[in-house]
Amino acid sequence: MFTVSIRGTHRGHTFLVVIPVHDVNPVRRTPYVTYALIAANILVFLTMPGGPLSLTGESGLAQLCQTHAFLERWAAVPRELIHDQLPRLVPTGEIGASRSGPGCVVGPPGYDKSPPLSALSAMFLHGGWLHLLGNMLFLLIFGNNIEDRLGHVRFLLFYAACGYAATYAYALVNADSSEPLIGASGAIAGVLGAYLVLYPKARIWVLVPFLIFLPLRLPAWLVLGFWFGLQAWYSSGGAVSDAGTVAYLAHVAGFVVGMLLAWPLRPGTPPPPEPRGLLFGRRARPGLQ
Repeated sequence: MFTVSIRGTHRGHTFLVVIPVHDVNPVRRTPYVTYALIAANILVFLTMPGGPLSLTGESGLAQLCQTHAFLERWAAVPRELIHDQLPRLVPTGEIGASRSGPGCVVGPPGYDKSPPLSALSAMFLHGGWLHLLGNMLFLLIFGNNIEDRLGHVRFLLFYAACGYAATYAYALVNADSSEPLIGASGAIAGVLGAYLVLYPKARIWVLVPFLIFLPLRLPAWLVLGFWFGLQAWYSSGGAVSDAGTVAYLAHVAGFVVGMLLAWPLRPGTPPPPEPRGLLFGRRARPGLQ
């Protein structure tokens, strides 16, 4: 989940440690909700102003103004969530001129925005291909098992609950911020938290960048525990300058809520299988672990 400046600047930091590519944890039923969420996120991204399928075809300043107006309407803004009131002036999507040169026109909002519902719509907005694909990769790998354990309807409610908790936790700490908050990371962090609780011993195939991408099969508790530790460290400002552009606190909150919601299901969750000789889900030569 990212905060995107209304001025159009976007500074993200990527601290690449491991890239998960597959888990050795088969499911019993097709994860229709997981697939539908991935499809919805991709479709929304493609049709956003400036996206590959955008009907406007604008570029440059026009695209920037339209994107700002779109985010102001559909993204979650902490100040709106906490104080439940819209700003007097918002970007209209049009270009205007001033003494300092051309810029985006602002005016009274011509729409009736519901701040609580914006926390839901913001879960389907992303700031770029890297943001989108990273989130969808994690959802694809870990979401199917949580949906398999919870069932389709309960998984959808769980996903939304984690996303709302992550958004409002960030908003409470940044109650006066007017920076739009977008992305599915808070909800997906909840999925990761639930996976850690329910399947800590599941094996995750990851790529570790060490001169080359080295494939390793590691336990889920190590991969997800380390990921959570990094998010907690970043949320406190550790090793990150300009950390305000990434809502690490939302990741932490979503992860913790996912763990808490999944904890009652832990005693009845069968452990994942420990197949030998499997490589990326396919039968490998004997001796390969």
